[in-house]
Amino acid sequence: MKTEKFDIIGMTCATCANSIDHVLKDQKGIIKGNVNLANDTAIIEFDESVISIQGVIETIESAGFDASLKKENIRKLTLTIQGMTCATCAGNVDHAVKNLEGVKSVNVNIANDKMTVEFDADVLKLSQIKKTIQDIGYDALLDEEIDKTVDPDVIKMQKAKKKMLTSASLTAVIMTLMIIHMFIVPIPGYTIITATLAFPVVFILGAHVHKTSFKSLKSGRPNMDVLVSLGSLPPYLIGLLGLFLPITTFIEMASTIMTFHLIGKFLETRAKGKASEAIKKLIELGAKTASIIVDGQEIEVLTSELSVKDIMVIRPGAKIPTDGIIVQGQSLIDESLATGESMPVKRGVGDPVIGATINKQGLLKVEVTKTGNDTFLAQIIDLVEACQGSKVPIQAFADKITGYFVPAIMVITVLTFISFNVFPEFHLSILRTFEGILPWINTDQSTLTLSFVTATAVLVIACSCALGLGTPTALMVGSGIGAQKGILIRNGESVQTLKDIKVIAFDKTGTLTYGKPVVTDIKSDDDLNLLSIAASLEVGSEHVLASAIVEEAKTRDIKLKDVKHFEALTSKGIKGSINDTMYYIGNRRLSDELNLDYKAYEEDMVKLEEQAKTVMIVSSDKSVLGIIAVADALKDEVAAVIKAIESMGIKTAMITGDNERTAKAIAKKAGITHVISNVLPTGKVDEIKKLQETYGLVAMVGDGINDAPALKQANVGIAIGTGTDVAIEAADVTLVRGQLASILQAVELSKAIFRKIKQNYFWAWFYNAVAIPFAVFGLLHPMIGAAAMSMSSLNVIYNSLRLKKVDLNKHLEVSYEA
Repeated sequence: MKTEKFDIIGMTCATCANSIDHVLKDQKGIIKGNVNLANDTAIIEFDESVISIQGVIETIESAGFDASLKKENIRKLTLTIQGMTCATCAGNVDHAVKNLEGVKSVNVNIANDKMTVEFDADVLKLSQIKKTIQDIGYDALLDEEIDKTVDPDVIKMQKAKKKMLTSASLTAVIMTLMIIHMFIVPIPGYTIITATLAFPVVFILGAHVHKTSFKSLKSGRPNMDVLVSLGSLPPYLIGLLGLFLPITTFIEMASTIMTFHLIGKFLETRAKGKASEAIKKLIELGAKTASIIVDGQEIEVLTSELSVKDIMVIRPGAKIPTDGIIVQGQSLIDESLATGESMPVKRGVGDPVIGATINKQGLLKVEVTKTGNDTFLAQIIDLVEACQGSKVPIQAFADKITGYFVPAIMVITVLTFISFNVFPEFHLSILRTFEGILPWINTDQSTLTLSFVTATAVLVIACSCALGLGTPTALMVGSGIGAQKGILIRNGESVQTLKDIKVIAFDKTGTLTYGKPVVTDIKSDDDLNLLSIAASLEVGSEHVLASAIVEEAKTRDIKLKDVKHFEALTSKGIKGSINDTMYYIGNRRLSDELNLDYKAYEEDMVKLEEQAKTVMIVSSDKSVLGIIAVADALKDEVAAVIKAIESMGIKTAMITGDNERTAKAIAKKAGITHVISNVLPTGKVDEIKKLQETYGLVAMVGDGINDAPALKQANVGIAIGTGTDVAIEAADVTLVRGQLASILQAVELSKAIFRKIKQNYFWAWFYNAVAIPFAVFGLLHPMIGAAAMSMSSLNVIYNSLRLKKVDLNKHLEVSYEA
C-alpha cells in the first residue's frame, strides 16, 4: 500500500471534488481518496501492485482535470528541547511529534537536549510542532531563539547547582534535627519544624519535577519524574499526619529523596557538558570579529555580519574570520585545523583560505567566498552534531524498553505494597534475616509503615535514565574525539557497521596515490613532436592524466598547436584535428577499434605497465606515432596503512580503471591483495556489490565526488576530504585531513564507541536487575535508593567520557597525529 499527495488543476466547486471522488472509488486498486477543494490537492491511498502513480493521475484526468504528483516541501530543523529530565521524556517528545501528520522522521537526543525533525511544510507548521511539545510539558526553541552570548550548558549548570546547594543545606539541617530528636533529646514541635524546612525542598525546588510529572501522566506516557514525585510527595503529605496522629513521620525521607535527585541532576548536567565540549571547542575556534574595507576605510564588524565579496584585512597572528580567496599579499598559514599539517603552508594571491585557520606571517587581503553555515568550520560542526543527534540501531531496543519502564515500575510498586500487606510474615521473615546486618531495617515498625517505605524504595531506586543515556553520551564523546582528529562520522548507524567491516575497497587515483601524475617515459621517433601533439590535444581534456602531459610540455617550452573537432571518447581516450589531420590518444581498445598496429611498442608498454605506469598510445588516423607513460606515485603511508588494516583481519581491495598489469603492479607496491582492474566509472557500484556478495560488509574509500555512487552502495562510504572539500554528501565518514591512517583510527573509534555503548547498557541493566529486587524485598532504604539512582546515570556518562583515553593508533607503527 502507498499513500501519495497529488496536485489537481481545474477544480472550481464541490461538484468537481465529488466527480473526482466518484472516479477514484470506481477505480480498481485505489483504496481511499481524500479530495481537498480548499488547497486543490488529493491524498490517495492505493495498491502499487494494481495501479501505478501514473495510473492514478490518468484516473483523475478521466474526470476532466489535470493532476500531478505533489512534490513535498520537506524541511529539516533542529530544535532545543527544554525541560527533559530522562530518557522517557525524550521518548514522550518523540512519540508526540512522530504522530503529527506530515512528519517524516524525528530523533530526540536526551544527551544534548536536541530534536531533529523532518516534516512536510505544506502539511505541518513549525508552530504546530512547538505547541505539541509544549502541551506535553516541554519547550522547543530554534537556534536563533536561544541567546548565543551565553553558554546554555553553563546556565543549566548554574541553575542546577543553586537548587542543589539550597536543597542540600535545608536537608542537612533536617537530618541534624532528626538525629538530635531521635538519639539526644526530643525537640518540641519537631514535625512542624521539619515540615516547614522540607516544604521549599519538595514543593519549590522540586516544582519542575512535579509539573513535568503531572503533564507526562496527563499525556499517558509517565516519565522518571513521576517516580521521583511519587517518592517525595506522599511521604511528605503522610508525614503531616504526624501533627494529629501518633504515626511515623516520613518528611525527612521526602526531603532527602528530592535532594538526592537534585544532586544527581546537577552532576548529570555537569557531566553532559563535558560530553558535548567537543562542539564547544569547535565553535570557539572561529574568530568573533573581522576587519573589512568599506569605502576605503577599515572597520571592524562581527563575523556574523560578513557578506560574500567583502574584503577582509588579516594581520600576522590573526585568525582568518571566514572562508575566502587571497586578493593581495602572501603568507604562511597554519591550516592544522583543516588538514592536520603541523607546518604552516605558503599561500598567495588566488589561493583559497579557510576560516579559523591562522595567518602566521604577512598582511593579507582576502575576499569572502563563504559565510555562516556554508563555511568549512560550520560544515564540520553540522556533521558532528548530525552524528551526535543520530541513533545507533542497537538503541532501538533500549528505547522500546524504556517506554515501558516507568509504567512497569509503578505496577511493581503497587504490587509490592499489596504483597507486603497480604503476606506480611513472608516479608518480615526476609527483613529479620538482614535486620542485624542492614542498620536501616526495623521490624518493630507497623506493617503499613514498612510496606510504605518498601514501595517508596522501589519507586526511587529504578532508573531508566541510564538506559536512555547509554548510546547518546557515547556518540557525543566519540564523535567529538573523531572531529578533533579529522574524522567526521555522519550517523550512528555507520558507527555500528564500521566495526564489523570485512573488506575495505580503495579507489586508486587521489586516494592511494597523490593524484598528481607526471610523465615518466616517451617512446617515439620524434619525442618533442609527439609531446607537442599530445599536449595540444590534452589541453581540452578533463582527465587527471592530461595535466601531466600538458605540464611536461610547458617545462620543455613546447609550443602548443590549435586543435579542432576535439572529442572525449569515454573509457578509450580523446581525439582532435591538428592541421586537418585527426590525432588520437588512448588505450589499446581505441587503437584496436581504429585497426592501428602498435606491436612495435608492445614490449615497451608491458615493461612500463609492470612498473605501475599508465601507458597512452598517440596516433594519427593512419599509424601509431609513439607512446607516453605517466605515473602517479603512491602516498608515503599507503604500505604501512594497508599492512595495519590486513593485520586487523580486514581484507583490502583496489578498484581502478587501469589495465590489469598496471593495477597489479600498484597493488603489489601497496600490499593490497584483491585487485579489480579495467573498471569503468559506472562499473564501480557493480564491483562493490560483488564484494558484498562475496565477503559481506564493505567499506569504500574514495574522493567523495567521482566515487559518490560507489560510496553510497558500500555499507560504509569513507571520503578522503581535505580543506574546503569537507562537505561530501555521499560519505558516511569523511577524513578531513586526507590521511589514510585516519581509516584505521576511524575503525578503532567505531569499535571503542560501540564497546562503550554495550558497557553502558550492561551496567544500566545490571543496576536495575539487582537494585529493584533488593528494593522489592525491603532491603534498601528509599534515601539510599535515591542516591543510587543518581549514581547509575552518572556511571553511564562518566564511562562514556573514558573514551577520551582510547588509543586510536595501536595498529600503527608510526603515529600520524598532527
